[in-house]
Amino acid sequence: MKKYIAIALISGAFLTSCGEYNKVLKSGDYEYKYEAAKSYFGKGQYTKAATLLEELITILKGTDDAQESLYMLAMAYYNQGDYITASHYFTTYYNTYPKGTYTELARFHSGKSLFLDTPEARLDQTSTYNAISELQLFMEYFPDSKRKTEAQLMIFSLQDKLVMKDYLTAKLYYDLGTYTGNASWTADRRINGNNFLACITTAQNALKDYPYTSMREEISILLLRAKHKLGSESVLDKKEERMRETIDEYYAFKNEFPESKYMKEVENIYKDASKYVKELND
Repeated sequence: MKKYIAIALISGAFLTSCGEYNKVLKSGDYEYKYEAAKSYFGKGQYTKAATLLEELITILKGTDDAQESLYMLAMAYYNQGDYITASHYFTTYYNTYPKGTYTELARFHSGKSLFLDTPEARLDQTSTYNAISELQLFMEYFPDSKRKTEAQLMIFSLQDKLVMKDYLTAKLYYDLGTYTGNASWTADRRINGNNFLACITTAQNALKDYPYTSMREEISILLLRAKHKLGSESVLDKKEERMRETIDEYYAFKNEFPESKYMKEVENIYKDASKYVKELND
């Protein structure tokens, strides 16, 4: 990498105009074109560099410049912010040259490219899973890399995004509550609790999959609220069992978050659930 950047900076002076670029494009002198591509790259003109390198990577296969040209093409797209194309070429590089000069960098930047392209939490997170997988592979292949810490931090950030996605999904189910469009009612006008059950399942899975998340308290209070609502809206033959589950969840929350800002609400939930269970057994 340092080698071709140095060459690019030295040769940068000979390309000065659009006319010169058009001349390069039409040239059949591939050595001249490659020097031009490195010059454009060195000057930060990544679109021009990428255009030339797209043609050259096939021509340069099997030569001393094959690895450098392919990696430089990937970096040209990376520096333009075209992260999906960049990741494609980084992947092509490390698959073609598994022990190449730039393999460690290619694996790292492939993962980072996918990381930078991930969407906000409310959207589909398929690309987030792909980014995590790519970064984990980088760490497996290069466990002693000086970029390992940065890769790990990116993974943590991506996992936080997945947690937020689960939280937003659980919150949506909770907010839907007794909405009848996707839930059913009993003969005595009690909700079967489909939305609250879905909220509980989603929240529990999030806590299980990401036990050290910084959102643990927020997910836990949502879980307690959902269990209480589910119990409150349940048919009579399920109500006691679900209120007892609410009480169990209360103790779990209180033990884990004794200084929680939600403690007043938590105590009120406990009082309501305990009152129902006590009255039922008196």
